[in-house]
Amino acid sequence: MEEELIIQSTEDGSQTIYIPSLDEHYHSTKGALAESRHVYIDTCWRKAAAEFVAVRVFEVGFGTGLNAALTAEEALKQCKPTIYYSVELHPLDTSLTDTLAYDSLTPYFSAVNKAEWGREVEINPYFKLVKIVDNFLTMQLPGNINAIYYDAFAPEKQPEMWDDDVIRGLYDCMTPGGALATYCAKGIIRRRLQSVGFTVERLQGPPGGKREILRAVKK
Repeated sequence: MEEELIIQSTEDGSQTIYIPSLDEHYHSTKGALAESRHVYIDTCWRKAAAEFVAVRVFEVGFGTGLNAALTAEEALKQCKPTIYYSVELHPLDTSLTDTLAYDSLTPYFSAVNKAEWGREVEINPYFKLVKIVDNFLTMQLPGNINAIYYDAFAPEKQPEMWDDDVIRGLYDCMTPGGALATYCAKGIIRRRLQSVGFTVERLQGPPGGKREILRAVKK
C-alpha cells in the first residue's frame, strides 16, 4: 500500500508535500518558492549562466517540478539555452502536483509535470527538459554538467545519498567551473565535498529559512 502524502502550506503562502514515514518535507516550511529560487536558481543556475554559453543542469530529485519550472522561466528571461536533466525514482502523480497550485507562481509548472518521461521535451525556446525515472545511486550520470541541484533529503534521513562515492560521482560528471548547490550546510557534508576537489562556500540561506546553504564549485 502506497504511503499517503500530505499537502501543507508554507510560510510564504506556497505549498509543499510532507512524507510521514520520513518526517520530511519536499521544501522548507518557511517557504517552498523562496527556497527553490534562492538555493537553486540564484545560487547555482545564475552562476553557471554567467560562466557558460549554454547551461547543462542535473537535478537530483525532480519532486514537484518546481525547480525545473523556475529554471525554465529564468532561462527564457535571460535568453540562456538550458538543458535540464532530472532524475526521480518515485515520480509524483500529476493529480497530486496539480493540487499544489504552483501554476500561480510560475508559468511552466504544468508543462514540466506533464512532459513525457524518458525523452527530451522543449518547454520553451531556451529550455529543454529530460526527466529520467531511475535510481540515482546506480544510474549512469549525464556528462558535461555545469550546474547540479542536489535536492536530496537530509543526510540523517537518506545517508546513502551523501556518502563519499556519491559525491565523487557528482564531481566527475561536471565541467570545470560548474557549481553544485544544496540546502544542507552540515560540516561533514562540506568536508566531503572538499575532499573530492570542490571549492566550497557557505552562503546565506533563503529569507526566513536555513541560516546557511552550500555552493560547491569544481576547480
